[in-house]
Amino acid sequence: MASPSQASLLLQKQLKDLCKHPVDGFSAGLLDEENLFEWSVTIIGPPDTLYEGGFFNAIMSFPQNYPNSPPTVRFTSEMWHPNVYSDGKVCISILHPPGDDPNGYELASERWSPVHTVESIVLSIISMLSSPNDESPANVEAAKEWREQRDNFKKKVSQCVRRSQEMM
Repeated sequence: MASPSQASLLLQKQLKDLCKHPVDGFSAGLLDEENLFEWSVTIIGPPDTLYEGGFFNAIMSFPQNYPNSPPTVRFTSEMWHPNVYSDGKVCISILHPPGDDPNGYELASERWSPVHTVESIVLSIISMLSSPNDESPANVEAAKEWREQRDNFKKKVSQCVRRSQEMM
């Protein structure tokens, strides 16, 4: 079991690494300098996707036993996507607790593992924006629209992109 001090040290190291070696496509930092467990992340809509040109803000909250348990990621910017709940919470396999999936949808190898970092999590979210998984959606309406009414889906995403630009 990781102690809070181990989690703090690991998060400090990841923050330092991201400051020294920024990664294309996102920026990340602490929401409040006093709290290593709450990060503010801005994801730039990936090129050649419906989200291109957008600046989407999210909060990444780490548990005290990180990296044994995954953080949660919640968009604070408006987001229309099959794998994002209506409250903004991101639903991707690597953010699900480690071990076997009680619903049998995911392999244990697809779920959270302590080797994941802030960088690998955000890169997975960017990948999710590029290719939605509508098989087990968090937002059923968005998934349905993605499958059956792509033009409506595109319009809603365009609105989200526009609003995200206005917030900058």
